[in-house]
Amino acid sequence: MASVDFNNLLVNNADFLKPFAINLTKDTETAKDLFQETLYKALANEEKYNVGTNIKAWLFTIMRNIFINDYRRKAKQQTIFDSTPNDQLLNYRQGAISNSAETSLGLKEIYKAVYQLPDIFKTPFLLYFEGYKYHEIAMALNEPLGTIKSRIHFARKLLR
Repeated sequence: MASVDFNNLLVNNADFLKPFAINLTKDTETAKDLFQETLYKALANEEKYNVGTNIKAWLFTIMRNIFINDYRRKAKQQTIFDSTPNDQLLNYRQGAISNSAETSLGLKEIYKAVYQLPDIFKTPFLLYFEGYKYHEIAMALNEPLGTIKSRIHFARKLLR
């Protein structure tokens, strides 16, 4: 396929990508960047396109992969740039110094509130809190799954 033919095919089939980009990013400016990068990658990889295949699916795949790679890169980085005059990099995962006395007092109050729940709510809630899945709790207590879910919901509601 000639380069001009590919460019025409690309331009004629690119408009459907804009709503998809907005749907992925939930931001119009980021969607415009994603759209442009998708078209750039499509042009750069023109030789990988097989004539006769669905170009829309090919472009969708390129856009989705770019979005996923950017998302993973940002999640892995988790670093922001501080624009103060001293130009320092800040890491989100830096923790503040915690006050263990205050924390233990809060936990004691939470545990006290949990143990004051009626047994019908307390047992499923404690099992859920320990990490059991809904269906595992339902099997252990011989109760229907919906009953377990509602009891845990009401336990949360009572704790609020």
